[in-house]
Amino acid sequence: MAAAAQEAEPACLQSFDLYESASRFYIFGTNADKTVWRLLKIDRSETSELDIDECSTVYTQAEYLELVSGLDEDHRSTGGVKFVTKFYGIIGFIKFLGPFYMLIITEQRKIGEIFDHPVYQVTKTSMIELANSKSRSSFLNPRDENSYSYPIMRGLQKNLRDPQEGWSLYESTFVWNEFLTRQIRNCLQSTLWTVALVYGFFKQDKFAISGKDIMFTLIARRSRHYAGTRYLKRGVNEKGRVANDVETEQIVYEAVPMPTEVSSVVQNRGSIPLFWSQDTSKLNIKPDIILHEKDKNYEATKLHFENLRGRYGNPIIIFNLIKTRERRESMLRREFDKAIRIINKLFSEENQLRFLHWDLHKNSQGEPTNVLDVLLKVAFRALTLTEFFYCQVAPPTGSETAPHWPALLHSHDPYFCDENSNSDISQEDISGSSDSSGNGTTEDKAETSELPQLKPPIFQKGVLRTNCIDCLDRTNVAQYAYGLAALGHQLHALGCVESPELGLGAPVAHHLMHFYERMGDTLAVQYSGSAAHNKIFSAKRGHLKLFIRSQEFFRTLQRHYSNACIDANKQAAINLFLGYFQPKQGSPALWELESSSEEHNNGSFGHTSDSIKRVNSDGSILSVSNTSISGCSGCHNELLTAAQPDVSTELQSSKMESDLVYVNEITSPIESKMSNSRYTPTLSHDHIHDVPSSQLDPCNSGDSNFLDLEWLSNSGNSSDERSLAVSTPDAHLSTENVISDIIPETMENQVAGVQAQKLPEQFVQWVNNGNSFWF
Repeated sequence: MAAAAQEAEPACLQSFDLYESASRFYIFGTNADKTVWRLLKIDRSETSELDIDECSTVYTQAEYLELVSGLDEDHRSTGGVKFVTKFYGIIGFIKFLGPFYMLIITEQRKIGEIFDHPVYQVTKTSMIELANSKSRSSFLNPRDENSYSYPIMRGLQKNLRDPQEGWSLYESTFVWNEFLTRQIRNCLQSTLWTVALVYGFFKQDKFAISGKDIMFTLIARRSRHYAGTRYLKRGVNEKGRVANDVETEQIVYEAVPMPTEVSSVVQNRGSIPLFWSQDTSKLNIKPDIILHEKDKNYEATKLHFENLRGRYGNPIIIFNLIKTRERRESMLRREFDKAIRIINKLFSEENQLRFLHWDLHKNSQGEPTNVLDVLLKVAFRALTLTEFFYCQVAPPTGSETAPHWPALLHSHDPYFCDENSNSDISQEDISGSSDSSGNGTTEDKAETSELPQLKPPIFQKGVLRTNCIDCLDRTNVAQYAYGLAALGHQLHALGCVESPELGLGAPVAHHLMHFYERMGDTLAVQYSGSAAHNKIFSAKRGHLKLFIRSQEFFRTLQRHYSNACIDANKQAAINLFLGYFQPKQGSPALWELESSSEEHNNGSFGHTSDSIKRVNSDGSILSVSNTSISGCSGCHNELLTAAQPDVSTELQSSKMESDLVYVNEITSPIESKMSNSRYTPTLSHDHIHDVPSSQLDPCNSGDSNFLDLEWLSNSGNSSDERSLAVSTPDAHLSTENVISDIIPETMENQVAGVQAQKLPEQFVQWVNNGNSFWF
C-alpha cells in the first residue's frame, strides 16, 4: 500500500506532471527512476493568497496512475482532470495586479556534473496562470496583466566542509528566484517542489594531461543583490552590496567514476564600492562619471568588505585595474585608494585589506601580451596569501536515487570563513616544497596499499577581488591569470604535474584561456549587452591588429546601442523578477517609471539629495549630450549621421581640464556654480586629503601594501622573479597531453588601422537600415 512506500521517500524530485481541474491544479512529482511519487494541490479559486497543500503520502507508480483516474472521476461534473504539461521544477510564483502565476521549467539541458551530481541549464520556461475562469472575473483591470542534488549556488569547499540543503540554500547570495519561491516555501515549509536558480556561466570539459583524464569546470555565479545592467547599476548601495558582483570558481578532479581527490579555487569581481554612477546617453559612448559625496565616512564601503570577509575569510586582496591617466577613471582611483586606507585604520591588523592599484590599460600600450606576464606574477603572489582548496574524499554513500556527499578523509579544523580561526596549513603546502602538499605523482603512491596515502587538506582562506570600471574586459584578463596560477597548483596537488607553476605557453594555458574568454563574453552580454573586449586574448592568439581593432570597434557600438536603447527595459524586468518592484493598485506601472541610474541606485525608486562630482567625457559620437534615456523604445529609429567618434584611443593626458559640478538634487537640472579644476593624477598617499601623511603606515606608500612594485615592474618571466610566489622551476607537461591548441607565432607587422575619425557613408546606411545591434 501507499503507507509502505513512506520508507522510499525521495531525496529530491526530478520531474513533474501537471494536471488541472476547474478548481485545482494537481502536481505529481517523481524521482529519476519513477519509483516513488508525491502530490501537491493548488487551489485555483483563491485569488489573494497562495493556497497550497502537500499530501504526505508517498505513492508507487501504479498508485499514481490509479489516483489520476480517481481524480478525473471526482471532477467529472466540471470537466474532469486534464493533463497540462510535464516539467522539471518550479521556479516560483509571482503576482502582478491580478492572479498568481506559476513559473516552471519545461525544457532543460545537462551541461555537466560534479561528483556524479548533474548540472542543468534551463532552456525553456512557462508561466501558468493559477486563476480559473470564475476567479479571474473578479479582477478589475485584467488588461494590466498583459532537480537537482548539487547546490550549485555554493562553492565546493563549502559544500564539502559544511553541507547544507533545503531552506538555507535559498538564502544564498546567488539564488535568483529566492523571492519567487518565498511564498510556496513559507506555505509548505519545504523546498522539495522548487528549484534554486543560479544566473551566470557554467562550462565543463575533459582534457588529458600526463596520462590522466582531468575534468575541468568553470562556474560564475552572479549575485542577486544590487543586480542590473551596466549604467543603471554602478558602485555600492547602503547595505554594502555592489553592482556586477560575480563569484568565479574553477574545479579540477580526475575524470573517473569515483574521484578520490578534488581541488577548487574561488575569486571575486565587483564594481568599485563607492557611490558613483553614469547617466546613459544616446550620443556619448563614454558618459560622465558622477561621484556622489553621500558617504564621507565610507560606511557602505566598509560594509562591503565585511561582507566579503564573512563569505571568504581573510585576507581580502583588492586588485584595482582602472586607469591613472584618464580623467574620468583617475578620480575614482584616488577616491577608492583613500577609502581603503581610511578603512584600514579602523580594521585590526588581521583584517587589513591588501591592495594593488595597477593600470592595465597603460601597461598594455606596447605589446598587449606582455601584460599577461605581469598579471601572472601578481596572481602567484596573491595565491600564496589565499591558497586554494584541495582534499581527498571517501566515496559517496546512499542509494542511486538519493546519493550523499563524499566525505573528507582528513578533516581537522582549519580556517573556514571564521575570523577567530587560523589555518593549520603552512605556505610550504602551496609552494610545493613539502611532501604533504601533494607533489608526489601517481607512481609514488604505494600500489599495495588498500587506501591511498592520506594527504592533509588545503583550504582557501580569503579571496582575490578584481575590478576595473565595468568589471568585464580588463577584469576577465586578470582573472584568467589567477586561474592559470591556481590551475598549476591544482594539477600539482592531484599528482598530474611535477611543478605547480604553469607557463603561458603551456597547451593547458591556451585551453584555459578559451574557458575564461567564453565566461567573459557571457558575463559581458548579461551586464553590458555585448561580448567582452578580448584584445589581449586575441593578440595572444596572433590575430592581426586590423582584425582586433575592427572587432573592438563593433563591440563598442553594439554595447553602446544596448545601453542606450535596451537596458532600461531589461533593468525593469530584473527588478520585477527579484522582487525589488512589486506592482500595486494606484501606483505607477513598471514601464511608467523613470529609468535613470539614480532611480535604480537608490533601490526604492525615489529621489535622494546629495552633492556630486562630475567628470565630463570626451566620448561623444555626434555632440556632447547629458540626456538620460528612459526606456528609449524608439532609439533604433533615430538615424546616425557621419561623425567623428573618439573610440580608438582611451588614453588621456594626465593634465586635462575637467568640470566639478556640485548640486543639491541629483534629478534636477544642473544650475549650480561650476569651477574649473585641473586634475593631476598622483600616486601614493597624495590621494588622501583628510588623513595626515604622518598617520599613514610607511609600508602603505605607493600602489600596494602587499607586493614589491619594483619586482612587479620587471618585464621578465623567469622563475627567479617569481621566487616570492613559488620555489620550483617551470613545469614541463607530459608529451601525453592531448590538447592540440596551436601556440601563436610572432605577431605580423601592423597593417592599416581602422579609420575611426569618420564613419563611411555605407556604414551609416547599414546601421540605419538594419537592426544590426540586437543581440
